Amino acid sequence: MRRSKALAVGALAGAAWLTKRAIGRRINAGSPLWPLPALETPVSGYSPRRWIPALIVSRTEPADGVLSLTLESAELPAWTPGAHVDVQLPSGLVRQYSLCGDPSEQGRYTIAVRLVEDGRGGSREAHAQLVEGAELPVRPPRNRFPLEPADSYAFVAGGIGITPVLPMLRAATAAGTAWTLLYGGRSLASMPFATELAATYGDRVTLVPEDEAGLPDLSPLAALGPDTLVYCCGPAPLMAAVEAAVPESVPVHLERFTPAASGSDARAFTVELHRSGRLVEVAAEESALTAVRRELPNTPYSCEQGFCGTCQHRVLSGTVDHRDTLLTDGEREDSMLLCVSRAATDHLVLDL
Repeated sequence: MRRSKALAVGALAGAAWLTKRAIGRRINAGSPLWPLPALETPVSGYSPRRWIPALIVSRTEPADGVLSLTLESAELPAWTPGAHVDVQLPSGLVRQYSLCGDPSEQGRYTIAVRLVEDGRGGSREAHAQLVEGAELPVRPPRNRFPLEPADSYAFVAGGIGITPVLPMLRAATAAGTAWTLLYGGRSLASMPFATELAATYGDRVTLVPEDEAGLPDLSPLAALGPDTLVYCCGPAPLMAAVEAAVPESVPVHLERFTPAASGSDARAFTVELHRSGRLVEVAAEESALTAVRRELPNTPYSCEQGFCGTCQHRVLSGTVDHRDTLLTDGEREDSMLLCVSRAATDHLVLDL
């Protein structure tokens, strides 16, 4: 795998702790482009998983089928480009959205939600129920898609994938770093913030509405050198095409909001529920969460994609095949997310 990820550790006060735990090739980087909040030790009483009540102060529609919400609270931690937050919808569902506002605006977050009619219900609920004046609980930001220092950037976005890229453009511009953006979508009307981007950044931005211009031309990416970092967020086919187009020597960062694929190596295993004194068989085609809930139906869960952490539980024995994109290395030493991760051995013992 040529893809590279830098994982946020703890997300204390939203800081992007730029650990270089790369998947595939490693990125060599110096100091960040901007100062990160100095938090060597946790603030007293601070929890990276706590819920913070925030007020929706603005609701707009930057594109067809896209809802943009601005949230305010004096308790909202600082954040850096590429960060995302968990939000708790009125029904209790937990969903994850990239922060697409300005990190310099303390106490204010902006998110955007694409309506997915045939999805799992979270976006429909957000569009129907999240209005100005309503409270929306959020967790402190995490950043697994941080903007690394570079001589230049090539940004590629598809549809709602523009959201984590927006603050990156502001940061790169403020730092005086050269960059380009290739931004595609089904139509211009469906591409959030497209008009604003073109007006603000001019010819550095190339808009490619599919109904007018077809698919984006990725061939220029083949000419990039190793001093340019590529950042891409969008549909899986677009990200796969970008990886294929970029030379091996050019670092590529991708933001995925889908769970890691189980692949053909998924196999059955057993889970011992230590406190309950039960043994659960997990079939190759089902998740550990599904199997555990057969025995313990009140086991909490939400996103079922390895993002929210609701189904995180302590592992007492056995080796875990971690397939989430949330837990830190430290958390993975003794816990797992039941919805996506599996056993790397035949048997796991959980503190359940």
